[in-house]
Amino acid sequence: MATETILSIFLGIGLAASVGFRVFLPLFALSLASYFNVWELNESWGWIGSTTALITLGVATLVEIVAYYIPVVDNALDTIAVPLATIAGTAVMVSTVADLSPVITWALAIIAGGGTAAAIKSTTSTTRLGSTVSTAGIGNPIFSTIETGTSIVMSIIAIFLPIVGIVLVLLIFYLIYKVYKKIKPKRNKSV
Repeated sequence: MATETILSIFLGIGLAASVGFRVFLPLFALSLASYFNVWELNESWGWIGSTTALITLGVATLVEIVAYYIPVVDNALDTIAVPLATIAGTAVMVSTVADLSPVITWALAIIAGGGTAAAIKSTTSTTRLGSTVSTAGIGNPIFSTIETGTSIVMSIIAIFLPIVGIVLVLLIFYLIYKVYKKIKPKRNKSV
């Protein structure tokens, strides 16, 4: 497998992880990267680098970021964000993967892209719900800021340093695993 193909897979997974924090921000970052010829997308996804797509994704990104600071709206967004993140994670993966057959590209996109985005978005949604319950929503803007910042950093790293991006994705999954193990109810062994 060519280095370009491996880097394109790492880019896709890194952006899919970023989608798990904010749905539109990584798509906007990818649009910027394509528009300024930083990263070349698959032929059928070249439209992402168009001026129209850039403006549309930029507006969608701003609306999404602002909406997560509005109480009640943030939790409502989380209910639709998991399926949207899955779709967006699949889309960023399929748009970036280079030099693979369509069957392998779509399989990777659905499993690695959509799966990564869904896993992270599910975790962030659960965290926000926990924040809403434990702080009556007062802590939610802090989580929103952290999520937006993480999405920005992950998008930039995935685009410019895809190898570092995949390492960060693995670190995020490790942290999710550790948190899950900590909060998972303990089974009673005395039965």
